[in-house]
Amino acid sequence: MTARSIRVAVAATLATALSLTAAACSNPDSAGNGSSTGTTSAVVGIAYEPDSLSPLLGYGKDGNSKIFDGLLALDADMKLRPALAAELPEVSADGLTYTYKLRQGVKFSDGKAFSAKDVVFTYRTILDAKTNNPSRTELDAVKDVTAKGEDTVVFTLKYPYAPFAQRTVLPIAPEHIAGKQDVNTGAFTTKPIGTGPYVLTKWSKGEKLSFTANPHYWGGEPEVKKFTMAIIKDDDVRATRLRSGDLDGAILPPNLAKGFGDDQGKKTYAATSYDYRTVTLPTHNKVAGDTAVRRALDVAVDREAMVKAILNGAGKPAYGPVPTDSEWFTRGTERKHDLDAARKILDDAGWKPGKDGVRVKDGVRATFPLWYLSGDKLRQEHALAYASDAKKAGIDIRTEAGTWEVIEPRMEHDAVLAGGGSPADPDFDQYTLLKSSLAGDGFNNMAWYDNKAVDAAIEAGRRSGDKAERKKAYDTVQRELVKNPGYTFLTHIDHLYVVDDRFGALTTQVEPHDHGLASGPWWNVEKWSAESGEDAKK
Repeated sequence: MTARSIRVAVAATLATALSLTAAACSNPDSAGNGSSTGTTSAVVGIAYEPDSLSPLLGYGKDGNSKIFDGLLALDADMKLRPALAAELPEVSADGLTYTYKLRQGVKFSDGKAFSAKDVVFTYRTILDAKTNNPSRTELDAVKDVTAKGEDTVVFTLKYPYAPFAQRTVLPIAPEHIAGKQDVNTGAFTTKPIGTGPYVLTKWSKGEKLSFTANPHYWGGEPEVKKFTMAIIKDDDVRATRLRSGDLDGAILPPNLAKGFGDDQGKKTYAATSYDYRTVTLPTHNKVAGDTAVRRALDVAVDREAMVKAILNGAGKPAYGPVPTDSEWFTRGTERKHDLDAARKILDDAGWKPGKDGVRVKDGVRATFPLWYLSGDKLRQEHALAYASDAKKAGIDIRTEAGTWEVIEPRMEHDAVLAGGGSPADPDFDQYTLLKSSLAGDGFNNMAWYDNKAVDAAIEAGRRSGDKAERKKAYDTVQRELVKNPGYTFLTHIDHLYVVDDRFGALTTQVEPHDHGLASGPWWNVEKWSAESGEDAKK
């Protein structure tokens, strides 16, 4: 869970609905109105809007931002490929120096030339303590970044950081604009200029974001000329607008996506993801912070039933941040649903059933609130199922819905139905999720988890360049989560997208929790062709 992992992994998630309209079919601001522009339009409905569109504050840090480009990007198979860099970086034998040669002839959307100074500006600004970028720890390994002429950038690291190249999908901001403003409050945060395939034309807060194709894009002007992201927070409303034709595509929870199975004019796409749902168990709560309660909940929960009933099979049980089909998953850390074991753990720890069935210990009733985001059906259903399972073990969990503005101040003491996950590298998610020094830092370590063995293992995994040593470190993390689960991990979710059948066969990537504008079948919308879906595979 990255920094501010719910609002900026939720807010910046942009869990989107794409509307595709072929040539001369629809105005991007209204899916139902005809247009004589002769251009291909895409209308997007999103579940949340970002706090900022500035990469200096964290926007688009996992790549594919569409307004911006990184030095590198990820292809359909999640392999790194050159973007603003002309080639993959040259790495020194000791793993401490990464040298990037930059692509020639690239311009920002305002016509100004892109160069090495923009890369240096971007990374140094993010690393500046005065910049309100909650993901700064993701670049902890960077000692310095320097320009050698106009077309070469050199990163010097403090220690060999194996996944560093994957960090350089981070978008590059223009120094000539962003460098002349207050990084935290300047106009660039809402009116960005980038080198990407699309340009922001309007952002009506709480309503929509409108984009147009960048005619000077170094990768070639996109055929999808215009699109709009309509902000639709409620899953049911998004599905209704999709069905009515107001939207031509959407990301939907499995139960809502299922309703479009017989629609001959639409296709459903499933994207495998690292996106998990988890319950934070904050240490400052007298009940949720008790290790025995945590262990009991970990085996009381019926994950298989959640996958079947809530996800309609579109996902898998989660026992930690690493999916069970990942090479980084530690076999033997699966936890079976076992109510008898849960009750015994609580009995042995002194949590005895009261007259109403709720357990009590030292005068404290085993009850605490669990918050989930209003309008998010998946979180709601996970929360209700979790509370139901907990009740069978004698723990009373009260589910509450609210906005992040309501939830955030309560996170230190109240449980939250949270989300996270990154397919790039174990460090990307686990460091901010579990590191004790990040407890209370925005949406980092929301459970205030404090485990010295985990801290040491995470540091070892981050600093080692040897894959076997890294695997050993992350095995330690996963085994420690069995002993003392600061979170109850529930499911890993396959993202489902229902899209109008207009561009033929589309593709999806393996997705993070941050499934936004650039995820789903439109992860490479700038490559789509109105004549064929073949370009969507690139």
